Amino acid sequence: MSNEMQKPVIGFSCGDLNGIGIELILKTLGDHRLLDFCTPVVFASNKSINFYRKSLPDINFNYASGRDFTRLNPKQVNIYNCWEEEVAITPGQLNETGGKYGLLSLKEAAQALKDGHIHGLVTAPIHKKNIQSEDFHHTGHTPFLKELFGVNDVLMFMVADNMRIGLLTEHVTVADVAKHITKENIISKLKIMHSSLQKDFGIDKPKIAVLGLNPHAGDEGLIGSEEENVIKPAIKEIKHQMLVFGPYSADAFFARGQHERFDAVLAMYHDQGLIPFKSLAIGEGVNYTAGLNTVRTSPDHGTAFDIAGKGKADHSSFLAATFTCIEIIRLRLGFAEMRQNPLRKMSARMIANAVDERIEETE
Repeated sequence: MSNEMQKPVIGFSCGDLNGIGIELILKTLGDHRLLDFCTPVVFASNKSINFYRKSLPDINFNYASGRDFTRLNPKQVNIYNCWEEEVAITPGQLNETGGKYGLLSLKEAAQALKDGHIHGLVTAPIHKKNIQSEDFHHTGHTPFLKELFGVNDVLMFMVADNMRIGLLTEHVTVADVAKHITKENIISKLKIMHSSLQKDFGIDKPKIAVLGLNPHAGDEGLIGSEEENVIKPAIKEIKHQMLVFGPYSADAFFARGQHERFDAVLAMYHDQGLIPFKSLAIGEGVNYTAGLNTVRTSPDHGTAFDIAGKGKADHSSFLAATFTCIEIIRLRLGFAEMRQNPLRKMSARMIANAVDERIEETE
């Protein structure tokens, strides 16, 4: 492993400029011990960082700034200046400015991730409505990154110390959820989840549970038909490729602690997965985008306008997102190294160390 990859470069987007994003970044990166694990790059501006730093006098936050990825300082936080102009920051207010500069930070950071200038990205919270513009027409970070990286599918994967829950549908209205419950979608999400559990979390033979859509998982067709007609056939088709079980009735599944028997759970819709996750997860929850060829994480909460600018934000989930990003990068590298052709590696080593055989001439 190269020195560069031993200490990956991690980017941080600032989120809505009027939310708690920059405060989370300052509190997380203000602990200089984090510099032993990564080289941080914050995509914002010096002026926006200094604005929030004034409200956190106990945070010792030093930084270097610039726009050259080849000259990052590995011993300091680096600020990548996405804009130079003065911006009217109004903590706690939902306005066009917060969304505009939050989007600018996200676009610069995501492009740096795509171009390989950074090895991972931790995104601070955006306001999904406030960020909408001609350049952003998505319901959140996950679909935005899916489009930017040009992949067929991604998985919103909520992870914590004791549970991992992936979502079949993300920010979709309850009225439209059933339209997205298809065999193709279920199989696609299960494949992404299985692959991620192996290469991103180091689980060789993951066990995955699938939840039903309807109450009591449909009661064998009495309450809805999706379980019998879609979910069960999808599980049956994919069973020969992975250990997958279900569908389970969501209420009993979590009430009885059955999630502890599995490495991950596929929920059918947002609240079916997020309510138990935020209620039962031990440790701080992290939102991870599985299915990309790179690593993006975020905290499991929003912009918290009600406490923005007051120094009250809890950065625990943001810190967990940072360490999860670093750990997945390391696990991916180890996964790739383990699966390199051992004979090829051994042959190259043998050839490099070989000594030419001396041939004695005889008369």
